[in-house]
Amino acid sequence: MTQRVQTIVVGGGVVGSATAWALARRGADVVLLERFDAGHVRGASHGASRIYRTTYTEPEYLDLTLEAHGLWRELEAATGVEILTITGGVASGGPSVQAHLADLAAALGSRGVPHALVSAAEAAERWPGLAFEGRVLVEPETAGRLHADRAVAAFQADAVAHGARVVHGRRVTAIEDVPDGVLVRTEPEALASSSDDDVAELVAQRVVVAAGAWSTDLLAGVHDGVARRPAFAGLSRLVVTQEQPAHFAPRDAATPWPSFTHDPGADVVGPGRRWPSGTYGLETPGEGVKVGFHAVGPVVHPDRRTFQPDERQLAQLRDYVAERVPGADPDAFEAISCTYTTTPDHDFVLDRVGRVVVAAGFSGHGFKFAPALGRVLADLADETLTPDAPVAARADRFALARLAAARR
Repeated sequence: MTQRVQTIVVGGGVVGSATAWALARRGADVVLLERFDAGHVRGASHGASRIYRTTYTEPEYLDLTLEAHGLWRELEAATGVEILTITGGVASGGPSVQAHLADLAAALGSRGVPHALVSAAEAAERWPGLAFEGRVLVEPETAGRLHADRAVAAFQADAVAHGARVVHGRRVTAIEDVPDGVLVRTEPEALASSSDDDVAELVAQRVVVAAGAWSTDLLAGVHDGVARRPAFAGLSRLVVTQEQPAHFAPRDAATPWPSFTHDPGADVVGPGRRWPSGTYGLETPGEGVKVGFHAVGPVVHPDRRTFQPDERQLAQLRDYVAERVPGADPDAFEAISCTYTTTPDHDFVLDRVGRVVVAAGFSGHGFKFAPALGRVLADLADETLTPDAPVAARADRFALARLAAARR
């Protein structure tokens, strides 16, 4: 039997869950379909810590972070769950990065975000666990960490409280246009412990696909020699990698830790150089100081990951921690396996083609924006505009067409 619903959201990670939350709060009839069990570790939304920061020069991103800050607090108030913890944040870098830090400070100033540029010595006195060089951008009130697992669960719980239906253990096998909507076919996921057999086929007025590393398979992949949905061919440019951050033991439990980003500069970063990229880090209470490189892991398919530590990347990461994070022990660590799904330009995809809305390419910096992204995607899905939204639902920076155009 085919069910009819107003909106289907495919993907129960943080972006899909935030979208279901935003739609449900508007009174929409929403079904959220998640392939795996609640709290699974196969995607990019699990764990206890993600950075929240507003250090962007691009107006769209800067405004989305500020919008997200208020929405995170609304979610906490609605659910009674602590998700966002303000610790302060620092951004630093080598000599070639100093001009960019000044641009970041100017961007924060343009939005009235409290910040300061301080000397390396002053920063080291406040945060002795980190090594600094040059001037350091400090963001005291709008940076910290988000609890990833709690965030996803809270979005889903409050969406359900507003009438949404959340179904785990259901893999979407096809998304097809039909005369009166979009047909979504599903089947139970063998790796999940739960399923709901009465959602095998649904027809929706609109579908939001926020499937992370599986986005290409669902919308741009080839089935029986035929492209599933040619209009989404640009998604074939998404790259999925298995990344290798780690939690390092702090040398002193009393050391204060801000969230931090560090770009040593092009002279020491890049292929064949000492470190493969800039780094990010933050404290994960009870687990250590999380440190990682950005989007440098091997390309993988999400269903064929090894989950095994990349010894080469770990060695580089330990070398980095030994030199740049003196407050952590490079020899006492727990490796983390996660995936990134990125676009070539590292900008998001937030767009709509016909009745299908697509959200993709968030890895490396997307989690912090989640409730604001949910608003944008809800605007796209219900064909409305939020009049006072700082970022319009349709923005050229996030258009799907740019990926297809770049292929020519």
